[in-house]
Amino acid sequence: MAKNQELAKILYEIADYFEMEGVAFKPYAYRKAALSVEALQEDVGEIYSKGGTKLLENIPGVGRNIANEIKEYLERGKIKRHQIFRKKLPLNLNELTAIEGMGPRKAKILYQKLGAKDLKSLERAARSHKIAPLFGFGQKTEQNILQGISFLKRSKGRFLLGEILPTIEEAYEKIAKLRGVEKINVAGSVRRMKETVGDVDFLVLSKNPKKVMDFCASLPEVVRIWGKGATKTSLRLEQGFDMDIRVVAKRSYGSALQYFTGSKEHNIAIRKIAIDRGLKLSEYGLFRGKKIIAGETEKGIYKKLGLQWMPPELRENQGEIEASSENKLPQLINIDDIRGDLHLHTTWSEGKQTIEEMASMAKAMGYEYLGISDHANLPVANGLDEKRFLKQMKEIDGLNKKIGGIKILKGAEINILKDGSLDIKDQVLDKMDYVIAGIHSSFKMGKAQMTERIIRAMRNPRLNIISHLTARKIGEREECQMDLGKIIRAAKEYNIVLEVNSQPKRMDLKDINIRRAKEAGVKMVISTDAHNGDHLRFMELGVAQARRGWAEKKDIINTQSLGKLSSFIKKKKNNRNRLE
Repeated sequence: MAKNQELAKILYEIADYFEMEGVAFKPYAYRKAALSVEALQEDVGEIYSKGGTKLLENIPGVGRNIANEIKEYLERGKIKRHQIFRKKLPLNLNELTAIEGMGPRKAKILYQKLGAKDLKSLERAARSHKIAPLFGFGQKTEQNILQGISFLKRSKGRFLLGEILPTIEEAYEKIAKLRGVEKINVAGSVRRMKETVGDVDFLVLSKNPKKVMDFCASLPEVVRIWGKGATKTSLRLEQGFDMDIRVVAKRSYGSALQYFTGSKEHNIAIRKIAIDRGLKLSEYGLFRGKKIIAGETEKGIYKKLGLQWMPPELRENQGEIEASSENKLPQLINIDDIRGDLHLHTTWSEGKQTIEEMASMAKAMGYEYLGISDHANLPVANGLDEKRFLKQMKEIDGLNKKIGGIKILKGAEINILKDGSLDIKDQVLDKMDYVIAGIHSSFKMGKAQMTERIIRAMRNPRLNIISHLTARKIGEREECQMDLGKIIRAAKEYNIVLEVNSQPKRMDLKDINIRRAKEAGVKMVISTDAHNGDHLRFMELGVAQARRGWAEKKDIINTQSLGKLSSFIKKKKNNRNRLE
């Protein structure tokens, strides 16, 4: 839903401007509202049309004033407060704050002192060494800014799958409902569920291609038509990505789907197999001479080539073709295998909804259990100390008596400090059902030091899960330097579960690291790191990432029943003497 994303972007920018001005509380309020709008599964305009500003105020974090500004955006396409701020400080905040360590206040100083208003002018200032002499910056900050700019350039032109997927699904549903559309598939990197996407491809089966082309070109989210032909239309959508729609003949539908799904490397290998058999494979079909021998279905194509059909997530030419030819493809995990979510945040820390609200939503999703894992001692996240964790545990005990049909587990997301110790006392951790720990600071440590930091944390027998191991943020922050092989071996030794974090900007572990963990026999957990109820839907992304890493149901602990999960965690506790 492009409108939701655009509105959220404006609210985030207002928060940044308030932070630049040194205004208390308002930055947090606007970010909270932006996060909620961003996660909405319903178009914010439809919410307003149903019940005006009163219904907008039901969105978590949206009070009367922000509701009126949302109304202003929906009616006028802009918010006056935002326009005033932009006139006063004409910065490209989206570019500047995407650089790791570049907050709104630093951006303001660099604009006022050096005129750096966007990525280009900031890079020019950094390369001219004008940033280092400024008070509060220094040479290291200048170098970090240049590294951050370089990282952003490498990832430019790619969109986070989790951010654009709702728009893609919305377009899919609209086209699918069009009379005369017999079949529709999304192809390309979206079908392979890659964490970032360049553009989007749709394949359509219809006897009336002109109607499909006209309809797609008239979609309200389209801002530019690159080309419109008899069977193919290329469009630019509001969110900035391009979308191609092709109407394909029935006899070629399967071969076109195989071809446009990719990846390039997978397709080259498949075409070579065809050539070795005296055949020719293209988007139009599989041919022996001029005779088409397969093309209507993907399975028909692969079967004629002596192969099993391969799930799209595996099609990267990373051994899937060999496994297919030997009937040894893994039985990949499915979303229906998930029994609960063990990593989410509530109003006790930086979350936007209460424990009870999150539990009710998880129960409605059919989950058997839900793990509360609010932050510990993290100032920016209103982290809990020992006393607050003990109070939270009492609340969870009360809710478990009150709410039936789902078990709320007591957990926490603890910080791994520089020396590898955890920042909550063992006596409190002992009272929890499970413990998560992650890197939330000092991201630029050396490889050996970071590796030892993580392994030392793993040696604490109370620790069960390492969250977002490499601490990357796609397009914002590179992975921390570490010896991943050594860490995976340590995870196996100390019975530590590695998280597949489903947040669109994290997707950490990434696919190749999931596969390494699986091959080493290390268990994993797929978590949403949800900060409100709508984020629970990110589980779909995490499952897709796990599938790309060849993960099966047996590899993921939150596919287990509550009883088996509890036994798995207790086994670690029973081994405490050996570890200590």
